Amino acid sequence: MQSKKRISIVSSLHYIRLVYRSALFVLLLISYIRHRLFSAATVIESVEKLPAILLVTWAIFVAEMILRFFPSKLESPGCQKQFARNYVKSGRTEISISDNNATVLIALIWIVFNGIFGALHMAGVLDDGIMILLCSVYSICDIICILFFCPFQTWFMKNKCCSTCRIYNWDYAMMFTPLFFVRKSYTWSLLALSVALLIRWEITFYLHPERFSENTNDYLQCKNCTEKLCAHKKQLTSLWKQIEKYSSERIKRLMK
Repeated sequence: MQSKKRISIVSSLHYIRLVYRSALFVLLLISYIRHRLFSAATVIESVEKLPAILLVTWAIFVAEMILRFFPSKLESPGCQKQFARNYVKSGRTEISISDNNATVLIALIWIVFNGIFGALHMAGVLDDGIMILLCSVYSICDIICILFFCPFQTWFMKNKCCSTCRIYNWDYAMMFTPLFFVRKSYTWSLLALSVALLIRWEITFYLHPERFSENTNDYLQCKNCTEKLCAHKKQLTSLWKQIEKYSSERIKRLMK
């Protein structure tokens, strides 16, 4: 039997993010339901009535994004490959990034998808509360993509893992896209910083594509990975198969 590998520090931090982002979504959802059913304060009003919570939440996301601008051992190799210190020359010169063309398609789909929500918001069908909730849902999906299943990886880019992901640092810009339609200084500041992070990523890619290619950068090789997320995903897949097998056997016994 293969020995189970401990979850890395980076992966543990992903789980922490999943917990507090999920808790934030639940609180926002409760606030929105109260507003709709009992004519209570709107989500925006509820949030602004608790400035301490608003400030802490805003500060956490700002801190997360600012840290992405600098090399860190507490971040995934997927977003750290942009830095010069993480460029480990492989000796090969052919830059191969097979999923690069898919980025254009993903960008178009994301813009159109969120454009629909934006149009409904401007038409008065959706309010600011829905846009905030949508943003919160995106923040949870972001972690789900890292830890469990990523549709962009599976259906579009076909990259082997997060470490080689071409659009890793698009996550915050995608997460905060709905905030474009919520006219508040704290929402637009999050969106502006996330876009700056994306622009920095893209500029680095076009200036130093060799850092993003597994063929030219040994930092992206599995042997040098510090996150070990693929091993964790395999363990989850194995556990799920065991649960399915056990459930199937139980059903067969009950039907006899």
